[in-house]
Amino acid sequence: MRSSLFWICIVYQLLRSPVMYAQMPAYPTIGTIVRADPRLDKLIPKDARVEVLASGFTWTEGPLWIKPTKNEKQGYLLFSDVPQNTIFKWTAQDGVTPFLKPSGYTGLGAYSDEPGSNGLTLDAAGRLIAAEHGDRRISALPLDGSGGKMTLADNYEGKRFNSPNDVVAHSNGSYYFTDPPYGMPKKENDPSQETGVFGVYRIAPVAKGDKSGKGAVSLIVNDLTRPNGIAFSPDEKTLYVAQSDPDKPVVMAYPVQADGSVGKGRVVFGAEGMKKQGLAGGFDGLKLDRAGNFWVTGGGGVLVLSPAGEFLGHINLGGATANCAWGDDGSTLYITADMYLCRLRTTTTGKF
Repeated sequence: MRSSLFWICIVYQLLRSPVMYAQMPAYPTIGTIVRADPRLDKLIPKDARVEVLASGFTWTEGPLWIKPTKNEKQGYLLFSDVPQNTIFKWTAQDGVTPFLKPSGYTGLGAYSDEPGSNGLTLDAAGRLIAAEHGDRRISALPLDGSGGKMTLADNYEGKRFNSPNDVVAHSNGSYYFTDPPYGMPKKENDPSQETGVFGVYRIAPVAKGDKSGKGAVSLIVNDLTRPNGIAFSPDEKTLYVAQSDPDKPVVMAYPVQADGSVGKGRVVFGAEGMKKQGLAGGFDGLKLDRAGNFWVTGGGGVLVLSPAGEFLGHINLGGATANCAWGDDGSTLYITADMYLCRLRTTTTGKF
């Protein structure tokens, strides 16, 4: 009898413990995982589910995992809500809290339906690098509180960018970003468009002795209709760009040259592959894991492709899916999808 009472008391204490709930939150799940190739089983466990960590946003974008630091004892996720002009912060302990507002448009009047920041990344100095729609620039913000936000680039040859969409940092100190028209008030028909192209650009490392903190800007790809997501191969020798044009969906690969420019592009995956899988729409964001597999948002979810561009499967979320990023120990894929912030546990790892 005493033994039974002992275990009853233990179970009661565990059930009522707030620490237990904090460590083991029960999140709702969404979507299905379509397995087209057995190789996907080595990347996503068969019992894996997509968890919804938070919802109620307008349009989530640009997830970015921040590792623990001296000032931040636990890692956290940053992500943009572009229409809300806000960057949010998510932690397992506190959930979602506002991190930065305004995030991409600092003007006084209304600008467009997507004025905020979009893609986010970190540079080698630990600064938050943001692609800003409304202010039409790439910005840098120290996360350690050592300074304010600065503009890395807002024009090419004196002509303002359209609305920088996604950005990636190279280990040599350069930045690469896409510049479609989605953040402009009238999109591709906006009269304030100056460059005349929806391009992919490079910001070179800052030259020695240059106190401006800004590198030279070069246009490296000018023949895409809607460049969007952007990422490097694990060895940084190849630049990948996803195009969101639904009539020309394509993931392109460009060899990175010694001077930072890129060579002739080749198609990794495109409209033919989408049609074969019964999927529609363009591509948005993309990331690679350390083995070189592609995780590309599009077709109402996340497409998983082999390093050779073979279709392995589809994380079907049933709606528009913007971007994804690796986090935690590198095996968790965080996904921004319409009004949701989601998470998927995998058995591969990605760089972050």
